[in-house]
Amino acid sequence: MNIHEYQAKQLLAKHGVNVPSGDPCTTLADARSIADRLFGQGDELLVLKAQIHAGGRGKGTFKSGFQGGVHLCRSADEVEEKAKAMLGEVLVTKQTGEVGRQVNTLLIASAEKIISEFYLAVLLDRDTGKPVVMASTEGGMDIEEVAEKTPEKIVRVGVDPALGMMPYQARKIAVGLNVPANLIGATAKLVANVYNTFWETDASLVEINPLCLVEDGDGKQDICAVDAKISIDDNALYRHKDILAMRDLGEEAPLEIEASKFDLNYIKLDGSIACLVNGAGLAMATMDIIKHFGGSPANFLDVGGGASKEQVTAAFRIILSDPNVKGILVNIFGGIMQCDVIAQGIVAAARETQLAIPLVVRLEGNNVEIGKKILDESGLTIINGDTMADAAQKIVDAVETSA
Repeated sequence: MNIHEYQAKQLLAKHGVNVPSGDPCTTLADARSIADRLFGQGDELLVLKAQIHAGGRGKGTFKSGFQGGVHLCRSADEVEEKAKAMLGEVLVTKQTGEVGRQVNTLLIASAEKIISEFYLAVLLDRDTGKPVVMASTEGGMDIEEVAEKTPEKIVRVGVDPALGMMPYQARKIAVGLNVPANLIGATAKLVANVYNTFWETDASLVEINPLCLVEDGDGKQDICAVDAKISIDDNALYRHKDILAMRDLGEEAPLEIEASKFDLNYIKLDGSIACLVNGAGLAMATMDIIKHFGGSPANFLDVGGGASKEQVTAAFRIILSDPNVKGILVNIFGGIMQCDVIAQGIVAAARETQLAIPLVVRLEGNNVEIGKKILDESGLTIINGDTMADAAQKIVDAVETSA
């Protein structure tokens, strides 16, 4: 689950990470009130940030024609003016696509005087199964670009989850960032607190880009998380009711929200062939083989290892709610999953939805013969796929024929 920048900063601040002063707002009145308070506290410059689950906000364009989802303001009047141009409007960035995202919340915060920018993140290393802290002096840039062009500028520190981040590891990161000597201690403490945020919230990613060396009006320097992104592991949300309450359904696709109600892993894509598969790896392979035979997947849909008849029926309803879907490929390997249960769900769903588009089913594994018999005796027009390649070829051909 993704959360907004202002929410990420709230979690970081709760764990002792230094973040700029500021608050979110959803109305012009609140924007004015926050601006008046921050300017009244002595701030000379505020930053106004659109809160959407997408990057590239600063270079984005509103469909109204207003440029930029991030603005610096020197007065409360300017904050109110910019907020009026942003609230309720649709912002288009490289990550949102042409559809864009409607901006319903703004973050108004102190605009720090930035001396240097760094990159800092904590994520799970899939190879070791342990958290890894990544840092770079190249803050503000895409870390993928840094890794490709100048990998030597990235410092990586693996953390043993049984021990947590050790002080010497935090100091190694601080030294690797080349911060001033008098701030190594403060930076190491911030790094440790960022790791603690990752661990205590069951996050899958905590990314601060940029982490900044900042200077106040008296010339005193400090280290500060100027921007932040946090993604939470969905499987751990039952332990974090406060974080679950941060979920913004307006930032999620309606079909993905519906799928989550049935514990289905669904991501909408732009193709015409829907996939219903058990297991994330098999789902990825299924999408690849559809592309291999000239088709285009309409979704990623993993029903999991133990889906019920009701979940399969719900999956069909969700698939068919996408008007772009012209055919369905069901690819099931029955290990924990019972092929006969899947078959029952397919038959029930096809009848309930009055399925009128090509359907190819490939079943393999536990109770496969019973499952195939259920499909054969259903009286429905279901195309059997003997192998994954055979099934993919058949659904691509069927969709092309029916077009």
